[in-house]
Amino acid sequence: MNRYSVRKYQTSDKVLWDTFVAKAKNSTFLFYRDFMEYHNHKFHDFSLLIFDDKNKLKAIFPANILEHTVYSHQGLTYGGLVFCDTLKFNTVIKLFQTLLQYLEKEHLETLIVKQIPSIYCHVPSDEQAYLMFLLEAQLLRRDLLSVVDLKAHVKFSKDRKDGVKRGKKHKLTIKEDDTFDAFWNTILIPNLEQKHQAKPVHSLEEIQQLKAKFPNNIKQFNVYHDNKIVAGTTIFITDKVAHSQYISGNYDKNLLGSLDFLHHYLITQVFANKVYFDFGISNENNGKQVNSGLQYWKEGFGARGVTQDFYKINVKNHEKLNNVLK
Repeated sequence: MNRYSVRKYQTSDKVLWDTFVAKAKNSTFLFYRDFMEYHNHKFHDFSLLIFDDKNKLKAIFPANILEHTVYSHQGLTYGGLVFCDTLKFNTVIKLFQTLLQYLEKEHLETLIVKQIPSIYCHVPSDEQAYLMFLLEAQLLRRDLLSVVDLKAHVKFSKDRKDGVKRGKKHKLTIKEDDTFDAFWNTILIPNLEQKHQAKPVHSLEEIQQLKAKFPNNIKQFNVYHDNKIVAGTTIFITDKVAHSQYISGNYDKNLLGSLDFLHHYLITQVFANKVYFDFGISNENNGKQVNSGLQYWKEGFGARGVTQDFYKINVKNHEKLNNVLK
C-alpha cells in the first residue's frame, strides 16, 4: 500500500515544480512559479508538494494561507490539486485525503478550493468535483463563464454582425502590441476608474513582466481608428483556450463597433484553431447576479455557459474518504 507525504514548497523546488506543471493534465501556465510569484508580496505562499513512498512527486497544490485557512491560491483564477493523467481515481482520492490530513496536523481548520473550469484541462478531470460531494464541502460560489466552442459552427447574432460592419465602415485596424502601455493608460485604467472605481488586477509593470516571462501565452490586441487607439483586449493563451483577461473600449465603442470588430477577428482568424474562446464571467455580487448587458454581448458571439465552483472544506472531513472504494 502506497503511503504519501506532504511538504511545503521551497524556492529550491522551482525546477521540480515547473517540470511537473508541464506534464500535468489539469494545469496551465498560471501554475508556473514565475507566474505565481509576480505578486508574492501580496500573499503568504503555502504551496504544497505530495510525494509517494519512493519520493516521487505525484501532485502539487498551489496555495496561500491566511490565518487558519488555506486557499487554492487567491492570486490565481483557478486552482486545486494538480496531477498527471496517469493517475487513476483510487490514487487521486488518497492524495487529496493525505493533503487534508497534513493540514489538520498543521492545526489548520479550513481549505478553500477554487476549481479549474473543465475547458482548461487536457483530459477529463472532474475527480475533485466528486470529492467535494464526498467531503460534504460547502459550495461558496458558482460563477458562469461565457465560452465559445470554436469547433462547433459559431453563429454570431445580428447585433454582433452589425458591429463588425460598422468596424469595416470606419476602417478600423487591429494590431498586436507587445508593450501594453497604450491600452493600459489610455483605455483600461480610465474606464475601470470611471465605471467601477477600480484598478486592473495587474499593474502595467506586472503585465509587462508576465509578458516577458510568458511571451507566447500573453498577447495584447488593440483597435485603432485614424491611428488612434479606441479599444483592446489582453488574451491569456493556454493549450486549448484563448481567454480575454481584459476587454475595454473608449466612449464610442458602440458607434465604431470596435469590440465587435476585434473579437470577430480573434475568434474567426487568430484563435480559430483553439478549442475554446473564453470571455470570462459576467457575474457580480459574489456570483449571485449577472450583468445582463455584458452577458448579452458575449452570447452574441455564440458563447454559452461553463461553470466554475468555489468550495469550503472542513479539513477534519478527510475521514469521509476512508470507505469510498469498495
